Amino acid sequence: LRQNLKREEKLFSKDVCGYPLSIFFIVVNEFCERFSYYGMRAVLVLYFKYFLQWDEDLATSIYHTFVALCYLTPILGAIVADSWLGKFKTIVYLSIVYTIGQVAMAVSAVHDITDSNRDGTPDNMTFHVALSMVGLFLIALGTGGIKPCVAAFGGDQFSEHQDKQRRTFFSVFYLCINGGSLLSTIITPILRGQECGIYSQQKCYSLAFGVPAALMVVALVVFIVGSGMYYKAEPEGNIMLDVCKCIGFAINNRYRHRSNQYPRRQHWMDWAEEKYDKLLIAQIKMVLKVLFLYIPLPMFWTLFDQKGSRWTLQATTMNGYFGKLVIQPDQMQIFNPILILTLVPIMDSVIYPLIKKCGFNFTPLKRMTVGMFLAAMAFVCAALVQVEIDKTLPVFPSASQSQLKLLNMGSSAVTVNLPGNESLTLNAAQASDKYFTFETERIIVSVGSPGMTQAIFLKRKSRQTLLIPSVISDEWLLVSDNEFKDTFVNGMNMPVNVTTSAVDLGLIEPFYYSTYSTIKNGETKFSLLSGSQSCEYIKDFGFGGSYTFFIPSTFCQDSITVVEDIEPNSVHMALQIPQYFFITAGEVMFSVTGLEFSYSQAPSNMKAVLQAGWLFTVAIGNFIVLIVAEIAKLPNKWAEYILFASLLVLVCIIFSTMAYFYTYIDPSEIEDQFSKKVDEDEDDKDKREKAEIKMVRRDSAESYDDSYKQSNM
Repeated sequence: LRQNLKREEKLFSKDVCGYPLSIFFIVVNEFCERFSYYGMRAVLVLYFKYFLQWDEDLATSIYHTFVALCYLTPILGAIVADSWLGKFKTIVYLSIVYTIGQVAMAVSAVHDITDSNRDGTPDNMTFHVALSMVGLFLIALGTGGIKPCVAAFGGDQFSEHQDKQRRTFFSVFYLCINGGSLLSTIITPILRGQECGIYSQQKCYSLAFGVPAALMVVALVVFIVGSGMYYKAEPEGNIMLDVCKCIGFAINNRYRHRSNQYPRRQHWMDWAEEKYDKLLIAQIKMVLKVLFLYIPLPMFWTLFDQKGSRWTLQATTMNGYFGKLVIQPDQMQIFNPILILTLVPIMDSVIYPLIKKCGFNFTPLKRMTVGMFLAAMAFVCAALVQVEIDKTLPVFPSASQSQLKLLNMGSSAVTVNLPGNESLTLNAAQASDKYFTFETERIIVSVGSPGMTQAIFLKRKSRQTLLIPSVISDEWLLVSDNEFKDTFVNGMNMPVNVTTSAVDLGLIEPFYYSTYSTIKNGETKFSLLSGSQSCEYIKDFGFGGSYTFFIPSTFCQDSITVVEDIEPNSVHMALQIPQYFFITAGEVMFSVTGLEFSYSQAPSNMKAVLQAGWLFTVAIGNFIVLIVAEIAKLPNKWAEYILFASLLVLVCIIFSTMAYFYTYIDPSEIEDQFSKKVDEDEDDKDKREKAEIKMVRRDSAESYDDSYKQSNM
């Protein structure tokens, strides 16, 4: 009572428009934190692939491991808050950990730290990998640890008579989550697309991680500033620990009484009756009934969370021009929050009432089943898109193969003979139309007539270009082609300097080539300077293209020869919209309905247990991505999409069967009946005690009369 009075006094003293002033700090904190988390996560898989130079499988694996940790740590955060530190201190301490992790990620993306030769590529990749892994672990610990605390802490700020204001707060709170997610998914990919650096200009992952880190600092400062206005409830113990102890005791007690001489009980949880209250046991039975239905659910999250990994990587091979608007691959994720904000009111106001009017009983479990099926259809759409992409992608060499392209740097045509191929005539300042594939590392190349023959040693699993000099007897240069990067080849007998507004390719020596550089998509103007001569060259770069530019000996008199090593992406990103629609519609029907169903089927004091179980299914789903991708080892991505879709359809059938046999309950009625039974048992006990007292009194009176008579006799 004293604690409630203290709470009322603190809350009433600082109200604004009927709302506690403290909640405004909590709402701002949540918006900044969600912006920080989703902004960092939006560009994470591309950071793995292009900055740390991991392959797609490793990038996907680490991404899903991180997401899984983010959904495992909330259980730890809830236990720490409820049993030890309290919600306020847990949020503050773990937010500090969270902020340190975000700063570590921003620092790990600064390529100049270890770029000693200033070529734009870190020389000590181990430093960047180690720092980023530490940062991700701290972020997972922080964001997961505060996840169950912030919303509950906000709810604590309202008094008992402020139910309406509390409901409005939760609506605004979840609006901030979606708002932060939407804005960060738009902004951070734009920041990543910029070019920055001290010595060399590269994609600005440090800025893309730095802004979320700054927002996390703001979130922490804002939350601490409101410290004096908060109502801070003392830790009262965590229900999850009580549930685990009760279940553990029941299992242990059942094992100790496993022989046939002990009578069987109706439910295995009844073996906890020797130590725990029957009401608690009945509540746990209701929760276990719901948790049993959770067993197939991780497969949905296996597919759903791949929109941040596989689908983003898929978008990197697509064309992002929407008219004059350019969409970055990691910005395609914005369709998810946009469609959520659109589909939730449509489903609640139009679709569900319409289905009900048609006389169909569209129960929550049926909605969840349909949601899982829609997610599977989303991956079928992704597979169809991947088939179209594969038609346009170049065929790269396998681990046992090498590929070679030829470039004639001379001013006259030459004839080239390659093993296993017909004679090829290359015109002056021209390249071969395609790459030639070889199974051996050493090949014999003959150039000219009469021919000059040389042995060329190729590098396995890579593409290379052979630069044929104007004087055949001069040195032949073999250049390793860098995927998705561009280079200039100087065909003059004097140095030339090539620069753009963003990249300085430096001075290129005669009959040599520049370092490889990433050029931003769109129109780019190159300035070429050689001695007293200068000219400009303009090229419009598409998504995903890779080019070699050959500067002829006549310099600006003739146009520069453009060799297209990899064609720009031609499949449009708009083809991903259907799969985002299906996955989001599935999320609305599965996730929103699933939480609503779970909360309606469990006692009020067991909501935290169900939330922990729900988050645990998300974590397991992300681990399944690693297991399936590792076991399957499918060479084609479209086949992997079909595999995941098939697995979810199979799980969907299993879940629908489980749902068919499920009986809906009303936990409040069961608790009321149980309470009445307990009250009746207590009344019967009182009556028995009173009856026993009367019997004792009567017996004592009779014995007194007998003794009196005996004494008189």
